[in-house]
Amino acid sequence: MNAVTTTTAKTTSRSKKVLIPLATLLAAGAIAVGSGATFSSETGNTISAVTSGTLTQANTKDNAAIFNLPNMKPGDVVNGSLSITNTGTLPADFSLTEVVSANGFSGENLKLVIKNTTAGTTKAPVVYEGTFGGLTDGAANTLGTFAAGEKNDYTFTVSLAQAADNTQQGKTASASFKWNAVQLVGETANQ
Repeated sequence: MNAVTTTTAKTTSRSKKVLIPLATLLAAGAIAVGSGATFSSETGNTISAVTSGTLTQANTKDNAAIFNLPNMKPGDVVNGSLSITNTGTLPADFSLTEVVSANGFSGENLKLVIKNTTAGTTKAPVVYEGTFGGLTDGAANTLGTFAAGEKNDYTFTVSLAQAADNTQQGKTASASFKWNAVQLVGETANQ
């Protein structure tokens, strides 16, 4: 072999010796970078929210008299009717309160009966039966729980006794009422 060939062979051999470890290093580096990933995972939720309910009611005779009969005579009966509807989104405990009353009639001459006349109701049909003004003013009388959208019909019947004598002439009686709704006890919801 001649000297040029020997030098070229040595240079090529040396270059290969340098290139092979360099190539191995680069390949190892690429593998290290490529395999350096870690396991990962993610999940998400849509917007979580709460909205408060409403507690409202409708009264078919709101701000009006339930009954009014002037010139009542012995044996007369007057019926006044109205409906109370839970127009809110929450069920509620309803009650009726006689706010204030006056009864100028003596004894048991003037009677009042308040009934729940809703067809198919499971609530107590008689709310009150007794002397007009006999409800305790300011005390709530429980009517039961009304579901959202539930309507209940009530009839107030006032009667003057057939046996009322002349001492009952010119007498008056009056009462005002209010309907109350109170939310049910708070609950815990697990979802």
